[in-house]
Order: sequence, then structure tokens, then C-alpha cells
Amino acid sequence: MRITAIICLLLGSLSALQAQRTLLHCGRLVDTREGTVRSQVTVIISGTSITDVVPGYAAVAAGDRVVDLRSKTVLPGLMDMHVHMETETRRGNAIDRFTFNPSDFAFQSTLFARTTLLAGFTTVRDLGGSGVNISLRNAINRGWVTGPRIFTAGKSIATTGGHADPTNGYRKDLMGDPGPNEGVINGPADAWHAVRQRYKDGSDCIKITATGGVLSQAKDGSGPQFTEEEVRAVVTAAKDYGFHVAAHAHGAEGIKRAIRGGVHSIEHGTYMDDEAIALAIQHGAWLVPTITAGKSTGDSARIPGYYTDIVTPKALVVGPRIQATFAKAWKAGVKIAFGTDAGVFSHGKNWMEFVYMTEAGMPPMEALLSATRNAAQLLGMWDRLGSIEKGKLADIIAVDGDPLRDMRVMEKVVFVMKEGKVYKQDGQPVF
Repeated sequence: MRITAIICLLLGSLSALQAQRTLLHCGRLVDTREGTVRSQVTVIISGTSITDVVPGYAAVAAGDRVVDLRSKTVLPGLMDMHVHMETETRRGNAIDRFTFNPSDFAFQSTLFARTTLLAGFTTVRDLGGSGVNISLRNAINRGWVTGPRIFTAGKSIATTGGHADPTNGYRKDLMGDPGPNEGVINGPADAWHAVRQRYKDGSDCIKITATGGVLSQAKDGSGPQFTEEEVRAVVTAAKDYGFHVAAHAHGAEGIKRAIRGGVHSIEHGTYMDDEAIALAIQHGAWLVPTITAGKSTGDSARIPGYYTDIVTPKALVVGPRIQATFAKAWKAGVKIAFGTDAGVFSHGKNWMEFVYMTEAGMPPMEALLSATRNAAQLLGMWDRLGSIEKGKLADIIAVDGDPLRDMRVMEKVVFVMKEGKVYKQDGQPVF
């Protein structure tokens, strides 16, 4: 009888624990489905999900946990669709690929992941690394590491000598001839091989480098580097494996080839011209602008010795153009999803993209939607993420002040919840 009583007591305690609710009393709540702000709302959370959103400050029942956010603006967890979680900019870091072991990249990535989550970004899309980004995603999912939910491309796919060829800048005896396993293709057959390898590695999506880039150790910063046939092969293969394809692309011709080839999103889009804008609208391709990366690399290139000699002139020319192109594309009707290229600048400063977007003319609410509803739609996760609604995952943040009046309040996120677990409260980490 005693054992039976103990078992009943334990089961009762477990049942009570499972039934425990968290109530967020919210002074202002940004409704990203409607694009409006609601006042005096309670969000009710059980486990990892939102069970209800009700008007007013709901009464507290026995066992409920209450978080007082009545003086705050509450938003869905922010989503950055272009980050690099393995690395972070600093003077002379081009040498890291010769001096760092994979474990070094792995350990530092855990710091960047924590910083990103505490900045209010509960979901990110990692668009290219060494493969450590896949292990980081897994470690976060297993609860070993604190960080945002990660959708990762693993290694980017490039062409020989192109942006993301991992041996660019090596001396001849080290350069070799990397192939699809390393993310380097030449022709449609290689494209299929590379996509299948990304699937085998455990990637969530595919990233190609359709043009030259700024920070690669190669002189071309914007010319096309994939044929349209190669792009189409990547996209066709990716569809078989349930992947969407993101295309790094600065130059207009490479952007057009990528869109005609069927990519899901254009990253950067620096020299997007009228024809490319029309194609993006026609094909429904997203633009992920990364204005912050453009401004940051332009600023860093003015510091003597910050970048190598081959990178500096590209950064000075390409970076400063992104904000104006973003404004033109957005005004024309191109779909915009929030993305920063964090890692190219310091992780945790992703919020600056909101400031640059609104500087370029985007209304504050639309900027917030780009990092919530739009990002969730890009990922195909709008049914689970991107808004504070019944049935969705409890990814919720709060800031002091009103971002619709001053976007700079996004710098100081004071409350962070991911899947019902609080990671930051009253401006302080709580784990």
C-alpha cells in the first residue's frame, strides 16, 4: 500500500507539473498576423507552446507562473535568415582556417549562439560554414548548448575558384582540386552530387554562391559564377530532398541566372537591376538584404590591415551599395525577409538591420514583420513560428519602449523565451 501511495503521489506531482502554466501579462503585444499592436493582453503558455492569447490581464490560478511585462512591448521571437554561427569578424582572421581545429570553431560557435539568443533571435538560418554548424544545431536541439533554433545549409556550394571554394588563397601545394564533397561543383552532375552530400551531412537547406563575394580570397566580388544550367540542377536536386535553395548573389547577371534557375531566396542582391527585380517578383523569390554586413565590411575595410589586400577593395565598393538596392527592391514589391550576415560583423548586433531598413524608408511595422512573419514564411514554418498565437511555439521576446517609434530599442531585449523556457528576464540571463 505504501508503494502504491508513493506512486500515486509522484504521478499527481507529475500531472501538476505538466499542467503548470506561464502567464505573460503584456502591456503592448505586436500582432504579426494582422500587423497591429494590441494593448493589455495575456499570453498563456503550457510546455513549449502557446495555449491561448486573451484580452486583459488574466486571473492567476494556483500553480501559475506570472511574468510581468505590463511596461514592455512584447513580440514573437526574432528570426535572422542569414547568419554564420561558426565565425566572427576580427582583424586578420583569414589565418584562422590554418590555425584553428574544427573543435576550436565548435567551441567559439557556442558563444556566438548564446549571444544571438540573448539578443532576441530565437531562430536563425546558417548559410555556410565548415559543417560545425550542423553539429551546433544538433547540440542546441539536444539541450547541450544554449542558442537559437538553427536551420543550416552546412557547407555552401561554389564553383572552382568561386566564392566559398574553401581553398581560395592557398598556396599551390595545398590548394588541390576540391569537389562536391567539399562543396565545389563544375556542371550539373557535380551539382546533384553536392546536394546529395549536403543531405547526407544533415543540412536543412542549400546555399549556393551564384556570384563572386566580398570576403573570399579571390578578386571577383560580383561576377556570375554559376551557369543557369548548374543552378537549375542544384534546385532540381534540392526539391527531391525537400530543400529550398538560397543564392548568395551580388551582381545582376548572377542574380538573374539564380532566379530563372528557381532559387528560393537571393542573399545580398547588391547590384539587382530593374530586370532582376521584375524576375524576383515574377518568380516569388525572396530578397534577404544583409544591409548591416554591407555597412560593416565597408567600415572595416577603411581600417589598415583589417582585411587582406585582395578583400579590401571589394569591401569598399560592394558593401555600401546594399541599402539603396534594398530600398529600390522593397518599394517595387520584392518580398523581403530579415537577414544580416552576422559573423561578418559581431554576433548580437543583428538588431541594427532594423535601423538600416527603416532609414531606407521601410515602415517600422514592416521591418518587424520581415523578422517574424516573413522569415517564418520563407522557412515554410508559419504554422509554428513568427507570431504569438494559440498553437504556435512559445518563442517570445520583450523590449522596453516602442520599436514603432524608435527602432533602437531593439538593441536591448529584456526578456527572451524560446519554446516556453525563459532565457532572459529583466535584462539578465537566467540560466
